[in-house]
Amino acid sequence: MTTCERSTRRRRAPLAALTSALLAAVALPATAVGATTAETRTPPVPARYAQQQLAWQACAEAPSLDCATMAVPRDWHHPAAGPDLTIAVSRHRATGPAKQIGTLLMAAGGPGGKGLLRPADFVRSAPAVGAAYDVVGFDQRGVGHSTQAHCQTPQEFQDFFAGDFRDDSPAATARVVDNSRRLAADCEQRSGGLLPYLTTEQTARDIDLFRSLLGERRIGYYGPSYATMIGAYYATLFPQRVERMVLDSNIGFEDTWEAFQLGQPMSFQRRFEEDFLPWLAARDSTYHYGATAAEAKARWEARRAVLHDHPLVEGALTIGPNQLDNGTIQAIYQAAGGFPALATALTAVDDWPNADPKARETAALVFGRYLSPEFLAEFFAVTCNDTAWSRNLDGWIARGAANTARWPLAGARTLAFAAVCASWPAPTAPRVRVTGAGLPPTLMLNSVHDPATYYEAALGAHRALRGSRLVTVTGNGDHGQYPGPDTCVRTAVEDYLLTGRAPARDIICASQQAA
Repeated sequence: MTTCERSTRRRRAPLAALTSALLAAVALPATAVGATTAETRTPPVPARYAQQQLAWQACAEAPSLDCATMAVPRDWHHPAAGPDLTIAVSRHRATGPAKQIGTLLMAAGGPGGKGLLRPADFVRSAPAVGAAYDVVGFDQRGVGHSTQAHCQTPQEFQDFFAGDFRDDSPAATARVVDNSRRLAADCEQRSGGLLPYLTTEQTARDIDLFRSLLGERRIGYYGPSYATMIGAYYATLFPQRVERMVLDSNIGFEDTWEAFQLGQPMSFQRRFEEDFLPWLAARDSTYHYGATAAEAKARWEARRAVLHDHPLVEGALTIGPNQLDNGTIQAIYQAAGGFPALATALTAVDDWPNADPKARETAALVFGRYLSPEFLAEFFAVTCNDTAWSRNLDGWIARGAANTARWPLAGARTLAFAAVCASWPAPTAPRVRVTGAGLPPTLMLNSVHDPATYYEAALGAHRALRGSRLVTVTGNGDHGQYPGPDTCVRTAVEDYLLTGRAPARDIICASQQAA
């Protein structure tokens, strides 16, 4: 395999200038704790890890995949200390008869997503890539079939999202802080010593062992959402091992988790108000939720106020104001499936006793299922461990109130999430500063209205990852752009993965919003 040739100096996307005002609007305070410097040297990989064999067999949950497990040290910096961890890995063999390009590794987002079975769906959606590559995946340390982190039971976890995060009364604020502190304490007490080692940097080292056991000198990489950070860290620690890399919907991996998450309330509110509500208003004849975006927003807010005083409770299902927020946040990640489901769920909640049974079922799915305790165990472990957070709870209470007033959809949960990391054990992970040094040109994708991995952060990550090319998607705000129906995005990605040719400069894809 050959590396891609470096092309001419990158030209900034025209939209970069247009976002300067938005960047100023969400300017974030520096964390109160100074960042550390990356220390990338580790002891040599002990033979008991480097010489293990992967015993492949058909995956029980996905017959098109082979599955295996590999042992990794709990701490790559002290491999002799502590018990081994198990990492579940998978492989989809290249289907094409032509000469195979190599191995493309996938990682999952979150943090907290499971990646073991994702190659199966990926190759169905991207058959040309699946024909040319062995596509491999894994459950990262802490989740799925790998060694898991444990924090709380589902019953205990219900308290974390109970109530109304907008309630700023002293009693409600104290309850939120207490719940966050309890979650952090439960994670520490029940992790069996695993907690400090659930970091992006440790995961990147797991990946390199996997690469070695596959017999590959270099690998391709595709990662969406949080997996962009995993990829950027891997590429920084092991640039000589990267053949081609696609980062789709980018975490602000050049800065801290604190800074990145403080920007999300703005982008979720933007997606809700500028994409979903106009979409809903344009379909008033179907959903009858308001003929203008302002009318639809007013009705959504009115329903939320009713749920504050009278949560909808039916059996195990509870829909209160936080559940309305959570379901809305989750649904607006993807327009094609999420917007109609959310609209149907909203109409069902408005007329619950008389709503169509299928609409009620949709509402139960939209508002009754959100981040699980298993997901958040990994989410908080990584986000609280990777980079330091301010531990000033009074400051977080004030910032939470400000975010609630300005960007209430996701801003209202600022205190609950930040207070977990403010109560977390002091992180010890080395800081990895992404530069792009020694890498072939890499490809980055991001939509301008992505609610979770917002475009402003992607621009910062793009600047940090020298030599990268950014594909800016202007016509939709979906989270995750490949594989998808947009021919401009698909062409850019598949030309790069299949031929090694990166765009000569940043490009714009004017994708249309899903109908």
